[in-house]
Amino acid sequence: MGKNLTKRSEDYSKWYNELVVKADLAENSGVRGCMVIKPYGFAIWEKMQAQLDRMFKETGHENAYFPLFIPKSYLSKEASHVEGFAKECAVVTHYRLKNDENGKGIIVDPDAKLEEELIVRPTSETIIWDTYRRWIQSYRDLPLLINQWANVVRWEMRTRLFLRTTEFLWQEGHTAHATEEEAVEEAKLMMNVYAEFVETFMAVPVIKGTKTESERFAGALETYCIEALMQDGKALQAGTSHFLGQNFAKAFDVKFANKEGKKEYVWATSWGVSTRLMGALVMTHSDDNGLVLPPKLAPIQVVIVPIYKGLEQLAIISEKVNPLVKELKSKGISVKFDNRDTHKPGFKFNEYELKGVPIRLAIGSRDLENGTYEIARRDTFEKETIPVNEVVSKIEFLLDDIQKNIYQKAINHRSEHITEVASYDEFKKVLAEKGGFISAHWDGTTTTEDQIKEETKATIRCVPIDVKHEAGKCMVTGNPSPYRVLFAKAY
Repeated sequence: MGKNLTKRSEDYSKWYNELVVKADLAENSGVRGCMVIKPYGFAIWEKMQAQLDRMFKETGHENAYFPLFIPKSYLSKEASHVEGFAKECAVVTHYRLKNDENGKGIIVDPDAKLEEELIVRPTSETIIWDTYRRWIQSYRDLPLLINQWANVVRWEMRTRLFLRTTEFLWQEGHTAHATEEEAVEEAKLMMNVYAEFVETFMAVPVIKGTKTESERFAGALETYCIEALMQDGKALQAGTSHFLGQNFAKAFDVKFANKEGKKEYVWATSWGVSTRLMGALVMTHSDDNGLVLPPKLAPIQVVIVPIYKGLEQLAIISEKVNPLVKELKSKGISVKFDNRDTHKPGFKFNEYELKGVPIRLAIGSRDLENGTYEIARRDTFEKETIPVNEVVSKIEFLLDDIQKNIYQKAINHRSEHITEVASYDEFKKVLAEKGGFISAHWDGTTTTEDQIKEETKATIRCVPIDVKHEAGKCMVTGNPSPYRVLFAKAY
């Protein structure tokens, strides 16, 4: 199964597209630009969702749900917001269908035109801030810390499973605060929550930073982000958190009475991650044989494959394996005993290799005699034979070790692909020959930023936060530059 994948070195994009489909993560649907997330892919997303949801609730956030449809007039209330999303909006204009009188199937009933068109949410700031106006009256109502798990629609011309689809799943947090300082701290907090999740659970190293003005979320005063580097040297924005100032509060007239009884506009944030994280997971760790999943997010952490002749031998193996399955489950380890008699062991080995199951156990007649299992790890393909009484502790060790190993491997790859340059010529050479993150001085102007993007297709991914900034000269104009920024070609 996995052996039929295109090699990453031959065509990375084709490798990715094939892997997502062959590993049963997702497939294209009958609706152009939309995907079907299959059970195995959705099981990974559910693990991501559950962990993020726990982290949100630990930081004081609550879940709610808001409408899928947004009145068109709401979007026009915040000028930069509508400008940022106008070209991606799907619009509902009618509310009824009818049979064509000429017998040509179903048509839109022209008499069922909506008085005001509805936008299928591209993001929910407008409908949520219209709601918050009713929820917030006093400083006692603040801070308001709400998260929503939902689907959104952004009309896309060029789509790719998980990375860019017309409809995708995500969470969006929307918070209201009494002071600017509180809102800024909230935006930074959520960036750090995202970074912790992506590094600790996805085993993907990220760089934290802020976006340039032209790359900010539409309507934000500041956008904090985490940027990851894929194996092909392209960057992927893994999560964003926005300080919205009072823009939406003013647009929707959301005020509160402070402790002195004076009316003030609240301060806002929004933040989100999406099923794009699935793409990051695939592209960071996987190889030419298939998926490599971090144990903390793998739907199946351990698979046990029996090697047998005849159903009688299978029954004996099953009797030996069942107590182990029970013990692993009691320790919170997800395990599958694949006793299907419709597929041979070789097929199963390939299937679970393709699906990225971290640990594979095999047990045959010789193992029964010797009281052993053959244990194989997906990340390095190393195999060894383990006595039955040591297998549980070995599995626990390997799950932890695989998680650490693939994270370290990703860190090493990123370290090898961060390059400092001094000149624009050097920048272009590195971009063409090596890729990755390029650290360079930039004069802070949108004009220069646009020029670089137009000439090289590289964008400023972020102004890194966790580094010491040193002044210099812009690689393009020679004008003063307060700090280096990270450029890359990106998904």
